[in-house]
Order: sequence, then structure tokens, then C-alpha cells
Amino acid sequence: MSAINSIHLPPAAQPSTAQAHSAGTAFTAGAQADSGSFKNFLLNSIDQVNSMQQDANRAVEHLATGGDVSPAEVFTAVQKADLAFRMMMQVRNKLVSAYQEVQNIRV
Repeated sequence: MSAINSIHLPPAAQPSTAQAHSAGTAFTAGAQADSGSFKNFLLNSIDQVNSMQQDANRAVEHLATGGDVSPAEVFTAVQKADLAFRMMMQVRNKLVSAYQEVQNIRV
């Protein structure tokens, strides 16, 4: 069950060393060149959380049917899926909060 024991990060979440060193200029130039990256990052993250939850469900099913999986692997998969879901919910809450603050700005 190697898929259960690995954490997958989208390529957009792993900055290159050049991006890390020139964050100020990379932000201004990158924001214009790659306008859909934040959207893609969010969609990839949602897909990964969904994948982790499906992996956890499969691991639980394998354990319940007597498959070749240890309880520790199942527990780890379920905890990873739970943590990823909680983190995604916090990101959603922050986005909703930011949207509401922008709506309340008087023009």
C-alpha cells in the first residue's frame, strides 16, 4: 500500500530555488504570465484530498474483508485523509472570510 504511505503535493506547491530567491520579482512577473495557477492549485489540492479519502476508504474495506493490510497502515491512511480534509476546510474558511471582507469594503 505505497499509495497510502505517501503524501502527494501538486507541482505548484513546490517552489523552485529560483522562485524562492527572487520572490518579489517572481510574484509580479509570474502573476501576469500564469494567471490560472491559483485556481489550478486549488483544484489539484481538492483532487488530492479526494484521492486520499478514497485511499483511506479502500484501506478500511481491505482491512474489513481480510485483505493484506495492517491496522497501522489503515489508521495512518485515515488520519492523513482526515488531516488533509481539515486543512482544506480551513483554507475554504479563510477564502470565504476574505471574500466577505472584500464585499464589505465601501466604494
